[in-house]
Amino acid sequence: MLSDVKDYYGLARDFGQSGYFETAQSQQTFKELRLAIKEGKLVALSGIVGSGKTTTLRRIQDTLIQEKEILVAKSLAIEKSKINLSTLMMALFFDLATEKDGRMPTQPERRERALLELIKKRHKPIALFVDEAHDLHGKTPIGLKRLIEVVRSGGGTLSVVLAGHPKLKNDLSRPSMEEIGARATVFPLEPFGPERRKYIQWLIGQAVGPKTKIDALITDEALTLLSDRLTTPLQFEQYLTRAFEEAYKIGQKPVAAEIIEGVLVADIDALDARLMRNGYNVKSLCDLLNSKPREITAFIHGQPPPERTQQLSSQLLTVGVPL
Repeated sequence: MLSDVKDYYGLARDFGQSGYFETAQSQQTFKELRLAIKEGKLVALSGIVGSGKTTTLRRIQDTLIQEKEILVAKSLAIEKSKINLSTLMMALFFDLATEKDGRMPTQPERRERALLELIKKRHKPIALFVDEAHDLHGKTPIGLKRLIEVVRSGGGTLSVVLAGHPKLKNDLSRPSMEEIGARATVFPLEPFGPERRKYIQWLIGQAVGPKTKIDALITDEALTLLSDRLTTPLQFEQYLTRAFEEAYKIGQKPVAAEIIEGVLVADIDALDARLMRNGYNVKSLCDLLNSKPREITAFIHGQPPPERTQQLSSQLLTVGVPL
């Protein structure tokens, strides 16, 4: 947001810098997730685009580091589709090793033994966090499951927390992934539900300066419209910013509902947008439905024959893809 806009409305910071909004559901999720980590499980944290997965992971990691009962490791590799088990084992080694431990062996058997010895020396449960895990190759979760078992058999405790779109959760539940899915503990990050309006007020409250009141910035009708139309933290941050910038152009204070109507995208809940929020692009849908890109593109825009549309819709609903 431009500094002139923030000065005009008395905002001290951008909406995206507001921190972490804790709900009763997120508190319960964190409690159960921490227990699963201590037990050395494979965990999946699933949420649509913009639902706050990365923020939640950061919150969990910071809390675990402060408590000092569980050692935290995380993969920083960006190209998730190219990550394999070796990459994640290297991430573990980098975060757990000291200068005295030397370098990680490159030969497979020596590498596993060195990592196992390193985990045992730490005398604490280890949690490896992998964000954007919906892009991992299908064999990587299988390797992680086996690594967890190897560590457990050696007297250590390793848990792996995979965070990703609902596609990750759906992939784990497919019959071909039964070996992993049956052993994985899945925690969904749900939308705010009845707490959406409370979240918007909190979000604005975190951004305002000490002498600025929320009701002087945005009308009650505008808050209602936002809470009715939007669901995720990313959406609220994005459209609040747009609304304040548009209102600033005409000198409107507080921001009214008609400004919100003007900045909201008409097709915000179109099929292609909903599919992308759940982690499904044309390529992944082609792989899932064994179809060609042209047919998938036509399906997304409602163009195939009704019979074929019904077939594709049924296939997607069967595997948990929301329509």
